[in-house]
Amino acid sequence: MKHWHGIAEVPVGIGPQVVTIGKFDGIHLGHQALLKTARETAAELGIEAVAVTFDRHPDALLNPANLKLPIIGECQKAELLDANGMAAQLVLTFDEALAGLDPEEFVDMVLVTALNAHVVCVGEDFRFGAQGSGTVATLIQLGRQFGFEVKVVDAVSVNGKRVSTSLIRNLLDEGDVTAAEALLGRRHQTVGMVEHGLKLGRQLGFPTANLSRDSEGYLPLDGVYAGWLYSDGVRYPAALSVGINETIQAVPRLIEAHVLGTKEIDLYDKVVTVEYVRFLRRAAKFDGIEALIKAIGEDCDQIAEILSHEPAF
Repeated sequence: MKHWHGIAEVPVGIGPQVVTIGKFDGIHLGHQALLKTARETAAELGIEAVAVTFDRHPDALLNPANLKLPIIGECQKAELLDANGMAAQLVLTFDEALAGLDPEEFVDMVLVTALNAHVVCVGEDFRFGAQGSGTVATLIQLGRQFGFEVKVVDAVSVNGKRVSTSLIRNLLDEGDVTAAEALLGRRHQTVGMVEHGLKLGRQLGFPTANLSRDSEGYLPLDGVYAGWLYSDGVRYPAALSVGINETIQAVPRLIEAHVLGTKEIDLYDKVVTVEYVRFLRRAAKFDGIEALIKAIGEDCDQIAEILSHEPAF
């Protein structure tokens, strides 16, 4: 997939494109429906599909007091857009200049002049332009003016609830990674480099891989999860712990993974992916080291049983 950071990087004279626009801040089932429409439309027309997104959530500029942490990071977003068949990603810097464009200016500058849009695919609640003044109806009208078609994709619902990033974030905040998986259409993951920590887990007999605190992928509720750790193309069964380790020595909140069945694997300075399979229990402060070791052993036994029923990798 091609990556363009700003319209200046889009090749001059680019051929007609199918364009889809969105924050794509979760690439959940709703986003995937939009990307599927763009991908299939592009295939029918024999042209390419481009996803237009932003370098930050608009709330970072327009409503910073209510800005939420993203479900996925920028690298994860790019990988998922690629996996969903986008030929290119155009990342726009969401600054005062972009936020101040009226709907026609945005369409002319981005969709028409930069991308030569032939078809534009958007969700039914799509808003654009200064103060969100442009609606789907506005886009359709501008499409007639500038000569592109607009396809509107309905929202996706699961069990009667509309799929949204905020709903998924709420589920993760509750530790319900299973319900989040149903809305994401995949298991939630955190990706980051393994860094040296205090080696508290090793002292207890359960060495852990501590992911750096700039890892991508929203951390769910503090607690213990059954999961997988992926490194160098290998999948390892893992006990995942999110929290601050307050029984021994409180540290800033992080995700750490204990690979089951081995104490010898060296993951330091490697970028790994942890995948959340099932929530076991909330984080707890134990009455002493022996109680903590006993609880970790029980967690690992339970996680091994859960993962034993997973399909082969």
